[in-house]
Order: sequence, then C-alpha cells, then structure tokens
Amino acid sequence: MMKKSEKSAVRQEDCVREKFMTLPMNAENINECIDLFMRTFSKEPWNDVYESREQVALFFERYLNNNYFMGYALNCGDKVIALCLGSRKPWLNGMEYDIDQFCVAEEFQRTGAGSHFLRQIENMAGQCGINAVVLNTNKGYPSEKFYLKNGYRVLEHSVTLAKLI
Repeated sequence: MMKKSEKSAVRQEDCVREKFMTLPMNAENINECIDLFMRTFSKEPWNDVYESREQVALFFERYLNNNYFMGYALNCGDKVIALCLGSRKPWLNGMEYDIDQFCVAEEFQRTGAGSHFLRQIENMAGQCGINAVVLNTNKGYPSEKFYLKNGYRVLEHSVTLAKLI
C-alpha cells in the first residue's frame, strides 16, 4: 500500500508535456508556489537562506497585489512544478514582461519542462500585448545557459547596478 506522501508526489516520468498546464499564479496556487520557490532556491547553486516562510509569503503577496503583476505556474496534474514571477513594465516600444523569479522543481530540471514553460509564458504574454521579455540572472549559473539556449541574449550595453539604502 502507498503512503499518502508517495501517492501525492509527482514523478517526472509520469508527466509528459501533454499533461502540463500553464496557469496564472493566484491565491489558489500561491502556497504551492512559495514552497517550490523555497525548495528550489535554498539548494545549489543559490543556497538562499530565508528568515521564515512568512518572509517569502510576503514577497509573493506584494507581487500579487501589484497592478502590473504577471505570474504563472506550470502544473503537472494538480501539482505546481515550475513558477514564473514578474511584472509588466512600460518601455519606449510598448510593454515588456520583466521576469523576476523563474524556477523549475529539481526533478523536472533538464527535462524540457522549463523550456516548454518559458515558451508558454512568451505566447501568453504576447497575447496580452507584451512585445519583449527581460530578466537578470547570475553570470555562470545554469540559468544563464538555460536562457541563452532558449533564445535570450546578453545585452552587452547593459549593466545591473544596485545600492542598499
């Protein structure tokens, strides 16, 4: 007999692209998204440390309450296996989608799920009048190769700057 946790676990081999569903991130799936975010970014290569789950929940809630919010979840069956958190942003040539956070459950990485999800997001954003997608990622991390493989390019004339205030 299967334990409850085994029964509800989603295994990569049980999911094929035909079973994937891209949905808007909302109050119904935000808790699963928060859990996936924490599981993913607390591991290599990021090793993020969070004060509490509430800290991360507040981060997500701030996004959900932003008028320009656009977030997506990739489901396999009833389980969230990837997420994308971002916002629409005006620019001189229209509106762009600024991806702030993107992650795929560890067991679905390097299976094509992330590329499939990114294409779905681009298609959905395009249908909403978005004409560009922008994002930042860490140089040399696996995510850099992922985005380059999916047609993104490094903007040689751009540099990301920050200052704590």
